[in-house]
Amino acid sequence: MEKKSRIAIVEDCTILREGLRSLLGMSLDFEIVGEAEDGFAAIRCVENYQPDLVLLDLSMPKMNGLSAIKDIKRVSPKTKVLVLTVHEQDEYILEAFRAGADGYCLKDANHDDLISAIKIVLSGKPYFSPGVSEKVLEGYLEGKKTLKSKSSWETITAREREILKLVGEGYKNKKIAELLCLSEKTVEKHRANIMEKLNLHNTAALTALAIEKGLVTKEKLKQ
Repeated sequence: MEKKSRIAIVEDCTILREGLRSLLGMSLDFEIVGEAEDGFAAIRCVENYQPDLVLLDLSMPKMNGLSAIKDIKRVSPKTKVLVLTVHEQDEYILEAFRAGADGYCLKDANHDDLISAIKIVLSGKPYFSPGVSEKVLEGYLEGKKTLKSKSSWETITAREREILKLVGEGYKNKKIAELLCLSEKTVEKHRANIMEKLNLHNTAALTALAIEKGLVTKEKLKQ
C-alpha cells in the first residue's frame, strides 16, 4: 500500500478547520497528523509531527501566517507549505513566497482544486490559484512589483541563468545536470548561489523570478 502524505492544518476558524479535516480525511492519499489555530501552535505541531505539508492560513492570532512560514521552514526544511487564504493582493502573494511558501491557494477554490493544489505542491512544484496566477504574471512579474533589485540580478552568471530557467520550467537538479552535462553537486551549488545572491528561499520563488525575467514563458508555465 502506498504511503499516505502527512498533512497538518493550520487555521484559526474552528468550523473551517474541521471542514478541511473532514474533506482531506476522505482522501486515501492523505493522513491528517496535526492541527493548530495560530502560528506558535503551528510551529510546535511541525516540530512534533514533521508533516509532508502544512495547509496554512495567513490571518491568525498570536503569530500570523507569514511569520509562521519562516519558522516552519526553519524547524522542518522538507515540509511544504501551501497557503490557503482569502487574500488576493499582490503584497500578500509576494511576501508569502519570500517567506518560503511553496504554493498559494485562495479559499474560494473548490474541492478538486484544493486536492490538486496539495498534490502539485507535494510533488515539488509551485502552485498558484488561477486568479493568483494572473496577478503573478500580469502584476509584479511584469514590473509593477519586483522580487529582487536590478543590482542583485546583475550578479547572476550566464550559467546560473541557464539553471534558473530550467528550474522555472520544472526540471529537478538531476535532470538539469544531465541537460547541461554537469554533476548534480555542481547544479546544487549554482542553485544555492542563486538563492543566496537574491535572498530566495524555495523553488516557487525561483520559478517566479524566472518568469519575471522572461526566462520562462506563460505558455511554458502552464504545461
